[in-house]
Amino acid sequence: MPETFDEATTLKRRTFVAASTAVAGLPLLTSDRLPASASASAPTPADQLSTVRLTVNGEQRTAQVDNRTSLLDLLREHLDLPGTKKGCDQGACGACTVLVDDRRVNSCLILAVMAQDANVTTIEGLARGRGEQLHPLQQAFIDHDGLQCGYCTPGQLLSGVACIAEGHTGSRAEIREWMSGNLCRCGAYTNIVSAIEQTAKEA
Repeated sequence: MPETFDEATTLKRRTFVAASTAVAGLPLLTSDRLPASASASAPTPADQLSTVRLTVNGEQRTAQVDNRTSLLDLLREHLDLPGTKKGCDQGACGACTVLVDDRRVNSCLILAVMAQDANVTTIEGLARGRGEQLHPLQQAFIDHDGLQCGYCTPGQLLSGVACIAEGHTGSRAEIREWMSGNLCRCGAYTNIVSAIEQTAKEA
């Protein structure tokens, strides 16, 4: 005779309680039981550290970082500029796009030490007058609803600014081609192209 709903539910509850009790009886794996290498990372040797000096959004900045630190992590973790987003961390999505000496780069793909003495622009520095006046492309994104969740927007904006400066706005197809390295998981591509097109015409 098949089990009734109540009987099946009771069996499942008993199984869950029994499993939970068994797990609860196991000793906890706390940090003092882990090997030293797993519970705490050793400090970086001095010969693997570098002092990076660069200009970020018009301000001179200095930080001492591990030589393996990416420009993205320098901006987010050392210079307190979290507007640049970490997406795929493999240079495939464009969320981390910034301008280095007015050229767009995927900041996850270059080392911080490679930006020594460079001029870096992040989303925090795109607005004018210390953030009091939006950049024309920022306003165009608002006008054309070029953002939804907003996660990719900083990278889209920086890449769009560069796309306009490079002169790759002759047609919507050309804009799409030169913005193809920036992915939008919300699918706002048509509106993003319209925002860039409008800004390029008004420039």
